[in-house]
Amino acid sequence: MQKNILILDFGSQYTQLIARRVRELNIYCEIKPYNKVPEDLSSFRATILSGSPSSVRSEDAPIPDLTQIKGKMPLLGVCYGAQHLVQYHGGKVEASNTREFGRAHLQNIIHDNPLFDGIHTNSQVWMSHSDSIKSLPKNVHRIASTEDVEMAAFQFNDEDTYGIQFHPEVYHTTDGLKLLENFLVRIAKVPQDWTPAKFVDETVERLKHEIGEDKVVLGLSGGVDSTVAAVLLNKAIGKNLYCIFVNNGLLRKYEFEDVLDQYKGMGLNVKGVDASQKFYKALQDVKDPELKRKRIGNAFIEVFDDEAHQIEDVKFLAQGTIYPDVIESVSVNGPSVTIKSHHNVGGLPDYMKLKVVEPLRMLFKDEVRRVGKELGISPLLIGRHPFPGPGLAIRILEDITPEKVNILQDVDYIFIQALREWDLYDKVWQAGAMLLPVHSVGVMGDERTYEKVVALRAVESTDGMTADWVDLPYKFLQSVSNKIINQVKGVNRVVYDISSKPPSTIEWE
Repeated sequence: MQKNILILDFGSQYTQLIARRVRELNIYCEIKPYNKVPEDLSSFRATILSGSPSSVRSEDAPIPDLTQIKGKMPLLGVCYGAQHLVQYHGGKVEASNTREFGRAHLQNIIHDNPLFDGIHTNSQVWMSHSDSIKSLPKNVHRIASTEDVEMAAFQFNDEDTYGIQFHPEVYHTTDGLKLLENFLVRIAKVPQDWTPAKFVDETVERLKHEIGEDKVVLGLSGGVDSTVAAVLLNKAIGKNLYCIFVNNGLLRKYEFEDVLDQYKGMGLNVKGVDASQKFYKALQDVKDPELKRKRIGNAFIEVFDDEAHQIEDVKFLAQGTIYPDVIESVSVNGPSVTIKSHHNVGGLPDYMKLKVVEPLRMLFKDEVRRVGKELGISPLLIGRHPFPGPGLAIRILEDITPEKVNILQDVDYIFIQALREWDLYDKVWQAGAMLLPVHSVGVMGDERTYEKVVALRAVESTDGMTADWVDLPYKFLQSVSNKIINQVKGVNRVVYDISSKPPSTIEWE
C-alpha cells in the first residue's frame, strides 16, 4: 500500500481532522506519534507536524527526530509544529500578549508562494495557541500574517519546509483545504489516487494473500463496520468466511430477524445465535455502566468462542476495527484515559488462539461508508445509524430486565420509524432513546399515574468524536411524544436531550 503522507501527532485534538482533510483530497496518509517516526520513510512523500496542547518553551516539550525528514521531503508544521521548527532552528517563540484563539484573517500574503496559490488577502483562518513566533531563524522568510500575528506563515529558504500558526484542517479556515492541496499536490506532487475503488482492489488482493485457503470467523453486529468488513472478506475468500450474528437480547426491536434476512440476501454465510437469556443472566442486578460493558463483552466472547469451535480448522478472527480505534490505542502518551470501554483493539482473549484480520483498520467511519457504497451494499445498511456494542444495556440507566428492554425497544422503534417517516433519518448521525431511573407523576384518563421517563437523543456528527444535538421540529417531537405515551405501557413522560459532545457523550452511559 502506498503510504504517501506521514502525519506526526503531538497530541492535538485536531490531528485526526488533518488526516481526514488529506484523505478528502484522495491522498492516503497515516498518523504516527511524534516519538515513533518510522525507520523506513521511503514510501512517504511528505510530512505534516500537528498542533499540540504543549508549549515549545516548556522543558518537557515534545521534540521529534526530523533528521530524515526536514530538507529531504516537503514538510508542513501546523501551529505547535510550526513553532517547533522556529524554536529548534534558532528563532524565538514567546508567550503571546494578545488573544490568539478563534477567527483571524490573512494579510501580507506572498502570492507567488506556492503554498498560498489561489488564497486571497482577508481569507479567514482559525487560530488556537497561547505562544507566538516573535522572530524567525536566519534562513527563513515570512509568507503571510494576520491582523495580530506577524509570522502567521513562513518558509525555510531553498527548502520545501513550511510553517503556519493557524489550523487549515478546521472548517473555520475558509481556504484550509486549498492550502493543504497546494502543499500536497503542487509542492509535494502527490498523486490523488486514494479512492474507494482502489482500496477495495488493494484490500481484496492483500486478504487473498494473507489468508490463503484458511477459514475466517467474523462476528457481525448489524452495523456498518462489520457489514463492510464481511463483504470485503467474502469478495476475497468466499465460502471460507463464517459469519456469526449474536442476539444479546439488547438489540433494537425486530433487528435480529431483519438484519439476519438482509445478510442472507447478500450471499453471506451467516449463522444467527439467540443468546438473550445468557446476557440477561450476566447482567442481573448490575447497574454500573462499566461493569455492564464488561459483563456483555465477556458473555459475547463465550458465545462467540463456542460457536467458532463448531467450525473446523478456523485460523483467523475478523474484526471491524476502524482507524480512530487504532489511533487511540497508540496515542502520543499511550492509551488515553478510559471514558468507556468500547473498541476491540487488542481485546482478543489468549485462549481463542486465532490470528486477527482487520480489513478496515486504516479507514475512518465516513470512508467505510464510501467503500460500502463501492461494494454495492444496500444504502439501508450503509446509512444505518451507529449503535453501541452493548446495545440497549447502556441506554437503560439502571439494572437490566427483559421488561425494561421491551419498554425501551418499543420507545426506540417509534422514534426511529418516525425519523424515517418525516424524512429526518438521514439528516441525523445517530439517534436513540434512554430509559431513565426515575418515575414521573402523570394523569391518564381520570387516573393518576406514576411511571417511567424516557429521553430521546439525536445528534449530528461526522465520526462521533464531536457531536451537536439536532434541532428536530417541534411538531415532530410532539407527534413522537404522543405516540410513545399512548402506545408504550409504563411510560408517561418524554424529554429531549439538547446537550452536545463535548462536554456530554453521545450515549448516557
